[in-house]
Amino acid sequence: MRLFVAEKPSLARAIAEALPAPHRRGAHHIECGAANVVAWCAGHILEAAPPDAYGDYKAWRLEHLPITPQRWKLEVSAPELLQSIQKLLKRATRVVHAGDPDREGQLLVDEVLGFLGYRGPVERLLVRDLSPEAVRRQLAALEDNRKYRPLYESALARQRADWLYGMNMTRLYTLLGRAAGYDGVLSVGRVQTPLLGLIVARDTAIAEFTTVPYFALTATIRTPTGDAFRANWSPGNTVEAHFDRDKRLLSSAVAQDIRHRVEGQAGRVTACTQDRKSEAPPLPYALAALQIDAARRLGLSAQQVLVACQSLYETHRLLTYPRSDCAHLPEGQFGQAKDVLRAITQHAPVLAAAAASADLAIRSKAWNDKKVTAHHAIIPTPTARAGTPALTPHERAIYELVARRYLEQFYPAYEYLETRIELDVVGQRFAATGRQILSPGWKALGSHSEENGQGDREGNEEDGSVAEASLPGLEAGALVTAVEVAVTEKKTQPPKAFTDATLISAMCSVAKFVTDPTVKKILTETDGIGTPATRAAIIETLFARGYIRRAGKTIVSTDTGRVLIRSLPQVATTPDMTALWEAAIRAIADRTQTLDVFLARVEMQLRELVAQGRTMGRIAVPSAPSRTPATPRAARPRPAGGPRRASRPP
Repeated sequence: MRLFVAEKPSLARAIAEALPAPHRRGAHHIECGAANVVAWCAGHILEAAPPDAYGDYKAWRLEHLPITPQRWKLEVSAPELLQSIQKLLKRATRVVHAGDPDREGQLLVDEVLGFLGYRGPVERLLVRDLSPEAVRRQLAALEDNRKYRPLYESALARQRADWLYGMNMTRLYTLLGRAAGYDGVLSVGRVQTPLLGLIVARDTAIAEFTTVPYFALTATIRTPTGDAFRANWSPGNTVEAHFDRDKRLLSSAVAQDIRHRVEGQAGRVTACTQDRKSEAPPLPYALAALQIDAARRLGLSAQQVLVACQSLYETHRLLTYPRSDCAHLPEGQFGQAKDVLRAITQHAPVLAAAAASADLAIRSKAWNDKKVTAHHAIIPTPTARAGTPALTPHERAIYELVARRYLEQFYPAYEYLETRIELDVVGQRFAATGRQILSPGWKALGSHSEENGQGDREGNEEDGSVAEASLPGLEAGALVTAVEVAVTEKKTQPPKAFTDATLISAMCSVAKFVTDPTVKKILTETDGIGTPATRAAIIETLFARGYIRRAGKTIVSTDTGRVLIRSLPQVATTPDMTALWEAAIRAIADRTQTLDVFLARVEMQLRELVAQGRTMGRIAVPSAPSRTPATPRAARPRPAGGPRRASRPP
């Protein structure tokens, strides 16, 4: 018997469908033809054991720290699944590792086989596309699982380092807080604490911001043919004493002087360009982009989006796997488009007309095997069923967002004519930019949002948007008149407090918040901090601990969160350590560093942090507005990859 151990039920189903018939489903496995059996995990069915599994550590005491296990232990979180795999292993003559093709997927199945004492040969199946044809291709290309041992060790490094850091630092700062009367858990984590640090830094910048008035000039320009348009004054390349570093004019007297000199005067066109431009549709959603867009358009939190996605995936089977960091699709799935559109028409009638108008001859850049990672983008499944499933309002709204983004792949590019006019009026420079829509293309579906859901506009930036209006085509040297000039007093604005959308965006693009070029490069290459599986849970943890709270539509830090950040060493409150760890973990996967060397360095750093914390004696932390019970179990940090659950049976 050949036994496949899949990471989750959806992958198990896909493998079984690609294997010979007949198929007979059991409670925790699928028996297929030709002596094949497919079993599954439900994410991590084994978890790192808590400190009390290593000795008398149930009571939290400073003298215990740091706790550094020499022989690591695991606890079983899904005994029924583990028992099923154990029984099947006894009958197996061949075993195939079918975890996701990433380091966490490698660890997930390898740790199960190791825990159960299996020592026989193992083959590796790498599946990125769940279509039967693609799975069959991969079944014909099985590899020796030993090839992926470094990937397993890199995931193990992440898991153990997070345990060492999270368990010890949480106990340390909780005990320091309790010494001053705090009665909760002060959790500290490799990702959650730098994220809290970002929020505290933003709140501090807002609180300390000093508003400064500045002045903008806008001229109404008339051409000899009677056309009129508005142009904004530009200070040019010379920045004088009356300007700030962003070239904003700070002097009202200077602004009024320019107005008096320009108003009613003749000028000339120094340059006029007209460019026909096109904009391809945005790629299908990865989870972070969906969370950002849903927060902006629907007002949903990252956790609400994840819950809705998970239900649409597991319960209703209307969406593909949601915890994805990839925005591309396997090329083999392009042929399923007709079925996907049929399913969209059934499950989202509001999009039926858009589906009917989609052009299946258009092939966007979304389909690209080279850019598909462990998972592909989130799209509707091609499953159409009798009747309409009973979806919650959140589920329906999320399904429609994902479906609309998929439909956009079959619409032409958005095309427009962009005109830019530069002017000189009595030595003063003015400029205007306009846009004339030539073809709405995919934007006719109405799903586009600011910066495709990825931006994080700062309150201190000028609105550089282009007006959706045409400008006259003028020749260089053409004469014009500045018939009217208006001076507008504006005020510099502080950075904006984080929202659900911008906080997820900040986690994805955290590199822009650091200055060290090495750290910035690492964070850029690794798509920020956290993973699609963990970001929502990390934010919810900060809420649960009382470190952050909602203030209307914004997310701000509490007194508890701010005091904790000020009490911690800087290395714990910035993304730098996460970046350096990630570089080391990738080096393990590349075989240029070993697991033991990395963990030894983590332990050394941890001993220094514990010693530094002990010198503080206590920290006076104000009570949190809401918090979880102060128990060791509540403080147990999850691995950075999160609890990879997909518990619905096939």
